[in-house]
Amino acid sequence: MLEIKVLGPGCPNCHKLETLCREVVAENNLVAEVEKITKIEDFWKYGIMMTPGLVVNGKILTQGKLPTKRTLENWLLREVSP
Repeated sequence: MLEIKVLGPGCPNCHKLETLCREVVAENNLVAEVEKITKIEDFWKYGIMMTPGLVVNGKILTQGKLPTKRTLENWLLREVSP
């Protein structure tokens, strides 16, 4: 199971990243838990200094950038079958 954490205070890109994650999970029938973390004081616990941040299975995949849907899909599929 994928543990996906989207970190961001609520900016448009943070919402977009969460939506993209949920879309990719649904479209690829992935077993995943998508969690949105909005408390700024929690960001540093994951090593995120810029938002939006994406942590999957404990690994930072991006911060400060919004990936394309295709890129996000590739990242998540790679995490499912390393």
